[in-house]
Amino acid sequence: MNMSFKVVIPARYASSRLPGKPLLELLGKPMLQHVHERAMESGADAVVIATDDERIEAAARRFSADVCMTSTAHTSGTERLAEVVNQKGWDDSVLVVNLQGDEPLMPASLINQVATDLANHKDASITTLAYPLESSDNETDPNIVKVVLDREGYAMYFSRAPVPWHRDPGETGDGMEGVNPVLHHVGLYAYRAGFLKHFSELEQAPLEVFEKLEQLRALWHGFRIHVGITAEVPGPGVDTREDLVLVERLMTGD
Repeated sequence: MNMSFKVVIPARYASSRLPGKPLLELLGKPMLQHVHERAMESGADAVVIATDDERIEAAARRFSADVCMTSTAHTSGTERLAEVVNQKGWDDSVLVVNLQGDEPLMPASLINQVATDLANHKDASITTLAYPLESSDNETDPNIVKVVLDREGYAMYFSRAPVPWHRDPGETGDGMEGVNPVLHHVGLYAYRAGFLKHFSELEQAPLEVFEKLEQLRALWHGFRIHVGITAEVPGPGVDTREDLVLVERLMTGD
């Protein structure tokens, strides 16, 4: 379908595990530039970097990116997106994709997919993506967020715990033979601009604070999140120096 959407890349300099992360080099370019390139390849009609740091602003302008300077008081990327929407004066119906600034291996096709999914689901306030875990080895990793869906593909719950839990894996006839229903959530979101303005004003949810998962705020307040299943698995994001080394190795094919 012929669809218009915009991508906003929130990028902070401060990071407890990897300070200055967006500006760290990968193959001779700042990581943020690789992320920006993936967004530009997605078919978006605008790509904006949202930051509160002048060093990131300067670096982004060197590769001719559109940059919005935002408040230092934001506690989440979603709040930063809402400020961009207000600064730009985007209509409430505009589709906005939130692409994290530490995802240089995010396929452009998935950026387009999450926006298309929102366009196709008028009753969804948010869309995001997931893919089946192929191995049970990662199910207990709290850094891998899991999501449980209803029959129509809407999120019932997100958790760092291994959900759903197969209580009796030895039983037969439960319909789960050879099936791993655990879905790995991909931290890529699409919103309508009007909802972003509203979401940033919602009270934090107890479950959101407990799990440290902002998307639980939407579910807590009764909004629907549709989850598309990806045709491909995205590469890893960058949280640590070890991740940076791994991503560079994957980018070079070594």
